[in-house]
Amino acid sequence: MTTTPDTVDSHIERWLPVVPHLDADVEGAVTRMIKLTRHLRSVKERVLADFDLSVHEYDTLQALAGRRGRAAPSDLATDLAMAPASITARVDVLLRRGFVRRIPSTVDRRRVDVELTDAGRAAWRGAMEIQGAEEHRLLGALTTTERRHLADLLRRVLLVAEQPAAD
Repeated sequence: MTTTPDTVDSHIERWLPVVPHLDADVEGAVTRMIKLTRHLRSVKERVLADFDLSVHEYDTLQALAGRRGRAAPSDLATDLAMAPASITARVDVLLRRGFVRRIPSTVDRRRVDVELTDAGRAAWRGAMEIQGAEEHRLLGALTTTERRHLADLLRRVLLVAEQPAAD
């Protein structure tokens, strides 16, 4: 447990007199998660700008990379929780940029799959590696055991968030 105060500690001190029943642990955890999410989003935005990628382009390249570089548009739509027509528009943009190509499906000759090109893989990997380096820098403040414990604790919280709230 660290005793070095951060900006959230002063935030809590400021709000305790205003909201006397404020749970400082809940407020501290949530506010820190929000700040970390904002920080990582800001890093991602800067990295994507450096790689001349939009968030949509990056997310689509990442979904393809996660499927070993090749997928049916319907699979990408499922992965990205989007309508198939929206995927077609995204693929068209990536195709014009040379990041993907359309190829005949090996499963159904009536279908066309989308495949990462070397340029698409390089753009995705370059952006992903810089973002990953920042994630490792931040979590480098923790030991391996602490990182595993944090991941487990966040999993428990996320499982609650993924369930419908009781009325």
